Amino acid sequence: MLLAGQGMLLTSMDIDASDEADFNRWYDREHLEERVAIDGFLEARRYVAHDANPKYLCLYSTVDIEVLDSPAYRAKLANPTDWSIKTMARFRNMIRAVARVSISRGQGRGAALGIVRLRAHPGNEDELRAVLRERLDPAERDGIISTHLIESDPALSGSTSAIPVEESAGAGDWFVLIDATRMEAATATIAAQFAGYSLSALGTQVSCGSYRLMWDLAKSELPRL
Repeated sequence: MLLAGQGMLLTSMDIDASDEADFNRWYDREHLEERVAIDGFLEARRYVAHDANPKYLCLYSTVDIEVLDSPAYRAKLANPTDWSIKTMARFRNMIRAVARVSISRGQGRGAALGIVRLRAHPGNEDELRAVLRERLDPAERDGIISTHLIESDPALSGSTSAIPVEESAGAGDWFVLIDATRMEAATATIAAQFAGYSLSALGTQVSCGSYRLMWDLAKSELPRL
């Protein structure tokens, strides 16, 4: 199965150990369901780092990127719950990327996720996209079941009124997502396809890492009113 939609919200953050239990309770008991219930949201996936920073990662799939600038979504951003206000104020090293899905190959979701953050050199976007399309073939590597490229929209990414983001320089960054059945398959693919200077003429590799799936939630699983 390809990604559920053509839009994606990626959020990633650290949280102090003293606040971690309440942070996870908020995500698991309120926030994921609240977001997936918004019109145009399709599913959400929560991850914890295997070898990555920040520690926590969440991917929200939407019908298209316009959902992430819609009145329904902006209303939620403007009217957070009390629990959300308290929790979001504790985020550290926050990344928030509102993105278009430009490449999606393979089928299914993996228990392991590899992620590579790239910054395309201006004027080289088409060539970098073409190179990645060729490299992101899940059939070429055992244990890789689907691969995706999401490209952030700099105007929509970054801080909101409730969520301070640490950096703005990477608001237009791209993220390669590698869904794998085994962690070693994800990390081996990153090493084989992105190590060294193989993309240096076209873009800069900002970071890479690996995450373990905690749980996911689809719109079809929400209670029907």
